[in-house]
Amino acid sequence: MHLIDTLIGQLFWIVFFIMLFYPYFKSQSLEGNRIKLIRDLEKKNTSRVITLIHRQETKSLFGFFSMKFLDIEDSEAILRAIRMTPEDMPIDMIIHTPGGVALAATQIAHALADRKAKVKVIIPHYAMSGGTLIALAADEIIMDNYAVLGPVDPQLGNEPAASIVKIKELKDAKDISDETLVKIDISQKALNQMHNTVKSLLLKKGYNEESANRIASELSSGKWTHDYPITVEQAKKLGLKISTDVPKEVYALMELYPQPTATQSVNYIPLPYNRPGDTHSHTKKDT
Repeated sequence: MHLIDTLIGQLFWIVFFIMLFYPYFKSQSLEGNRIKLIRDLEKKNTSRVITLIHRQETKSLFGFFSMKFLDIEDSEAILRAIRMTPEDMPIDMIIHTPGGVALAATQIAHALADRKAKVKVIIPHYAMSGGTLIALAADEIIMDNYAVLGPVDPQLGNEPAASIVKIKELKDAKDISDETLVKIDISQKALNQMHNTVKSLLLKKGYNEESANRIASELSSGKWTHDYPITVEQAKKLGLKISTDVPKEVYALMELYPQPTATQSVNYIPLPYNRPGDTHSHTKKDT
């Protein structure tokens, strides 16, 4: 009986330690597989691959729920990756995001739009709001046949700026509070700023003045709800340069992003490429 109790006790501790460390080893295995696929894509296209992947689904951690969105930490990591990439090296950016902080998306978009080498944005499922803004900075947008983009109209808190501006059309000025008048003024500025940002990105990517102005108005004016899905067909009708040749490696990569309790949203490989005649040296590793 004593021997059985001892074996049961040992078995309990073995199972306990397996359960304790299993998530860690699983996470490390997934990360290793992701890095391998990213590296395969880089070798295939002779490019730098950067991912911006946010899982929109909720996940439970000790009874709490959270969702990941585009934030300043993401923009810092992506800008660092861009700086570490030689100017003549193409960038392939894989985006899967519901959007997030406009400032972060704008910083990333301008950094990509100013690149000398070709920039491709690959969207296997969706790139809404700020994700769409980043996609507009690409020389080529590659989407799955059923992937979607989204409007980039600014939001003030949870309220669409375009809807706030309409208040002055529906009410007499004397009936509008000072606080609301301030919100209307801020909303109009936000709409103008986003329109100009989109137009500027498109002009840098070779769109003519008329097309850039028209597309900017369509995407930033608030004619749709902020979560309206813009399909491939509709994006092409808007005049955006869209193709549907998503590399199979991208689909395989997306399968390696389940819902762990924590994951790094941005991945890139900060390694020297040692190309013939390349004088750049990149030895810093970000964690």
